[in-house]
Amino acid sequence: MKRFTPLFSAFCLALVLFAVQCTFSGTARAAAVPAPSFSGKTVDGKPFSSSSLKGKAYIVNFFATWCPPCRAEIPDMVKVQKKYAAKGFTFVGVAVNETAPKVKGFMTKNGIDWPVIMANDELIRTFNSYVAGGISGIPTSFVVDSSGNMLGVIVGPRSQEQFEEIVNTALRKRAAK
Repeated sequence: MKRFTPLFSAFCLALVLFAVQCTFSGTARAAAVPAPSFSGKTVDGKPFSSSSLKGKAYIVNFFATWCPPCRAEIPDMVKVQKKYAAKGFTFVGVAVNETAPKVKGFMTKNGIDWPVIMANDELIRTFNSYVAGGISGIPTSFVVDSSGNMLGVIVGPRSQEQFEEIVNTALRKRAAK
């Protein structure tokens, strides 16, 4: 995978700041859309598979340590993870155009305790089909309920309150099944 250039990074930031962002509505679709199966290596080099998330609600968050909007939402994500982990929720980070040592340090510094896997072309292709035009900026997050269905895609950063609303919707899907 090619590295992002500073110009592309600036474009991503502008896209997040000025483009119309997708809004997570949590409304039910006519037919459930199954979330993709995916796998990768964590920043520690260990294998990770979405099969380990069976029965959990989760958000797959594509991010980078050098991305200002990504860094801005991390503290709120940490608070949400702490509040909802015992209820069957987790984030799964996907580090884009990064090195494992840099991501490990970022995780430690920011209190990230959810799984973080390193992006690769296959992983990006897997999620590209869920976004019109593919993933074009970060952060981009994919919301999955505990039944394994894709509930929505979020482009751009979110606040703690917005994440809590999204997580509660994903967890309610479990109770409704």
